[in-house]
Amino acid sequence: MRKVLESGHLRAGSVAREFENEFARAAGARYAVAVTSGTAALFLAYQALLKPGDEVIVPDFTFAATATMVVAAGCRPVLADVNTETCTLDPHEVERRLTRCTRAIAPVHLFGGPADVAALARLAKRHGLRVVWDAAQAHGAEFRGRDVGSFPDVVCYSFYPTKNMTTGEGGMITTSNREVAERLRLLSSHGEVGRYRHILLGYNFRLTDIAAAIGRVQLRKLPAALRRRRANARVMTQGLAGLPGIKTPATIAGANHAYSLYTIVLEPRVLGMNRDQFQRALLRRGIETAVHYPLPLHRQPVFRGCGSDRDFPVSTRLAECVVSLPVHPALNRQDLERIVRAVREIAATGK
Repeated sequence: MRKVLESGHLRAGSVAREFENEFARAAGARYAVAVTSGTAALFLAYQALLKPGDEVIVPDFTFAATATMVVAAGCRPVLADVNTETCTLDPHEVERRLTRCTRAIAPVHLFGGPADVAALARLAKRHGLRVVWDAAQAHGAEFRGRDVGSFPDVVCYSFYPTKNMTTGEGGMITTSNREVAERLRLLSSHGEVGRYRHILLGYNFRLTDIAAAIGRVQLRKLPAALRRRRANARVMTQGLAGLPGIKTPATIAGANHAYSLYTIVLEPRVLGMNRDQFQRALLRRGIETAVHYPLPLHRQPVFRGCGSDRDFPVSTRLAECVVSLPVHPALNRQDLERIVRAVREIAATGK
């Protein structure tokens, strides 16, 4: 960072290129394009692969940007329900929503847990669809020994401060398709092929060298941080195993979770309390929690008319019952045991 500041070259330059190359190697992809945010990454991915009016199937249970950027790119999001175990896009629900206008699917590796990569990739190949993987929370997640950033067509990351690695604000797109990478780079920088020569409509979504310098350091720290997150998650899962009313994070066979979030699913009727009461009980014990996401997309005002609770029973239930517990690398064994003890006490006493 100091070298970048002292150089006076602060915009996207050599440091951003080095960050892209290093990230691509870490993810097992041939190319990476650094951008200003995970939202920008999704927008550019849709722009690069699709045409206005194309339909994109997205999970109903995710952050809004996965779907809003479909709209921003001139396309139409089609919401689909998620798997009750993994909270990720359900391939069977995707099949039900295919139309002659469907051109892509946008699976999300939610909370750091890989979606069903094999089934979704087979489905996409069978129907001739592009795949835009949303890995905003999945830095370092793996499926069958491969980093999720290595799968076609494109993979979109966020470097927001709450992610497993950060640049303050920023994002990355990985791909192994040279033509797609070149188009993404053009779109992210005003469609410019030479100084003041613009061959297509583009945008200013370049990541600065300042942010890239932070990202390079964060990327080097990521493997150790992932090991700690996974170790913390194991302690939590073992400690909460078999607890009535508490469902710990599940992964599909062959997946290696990145645990950007450790999200449990409550069964209010079994616990004898709702989510708000559960969170307040933990807070009284000095443990902060979070909810991701309290509204499924079909309940968001911006997507009014895209379906009802009856159309998305799993995402509707999850939105009312998920709670994220602390899992970050700064926690020690004593912290983890205190969290487990508090959850078990609440489950046993109902208060």
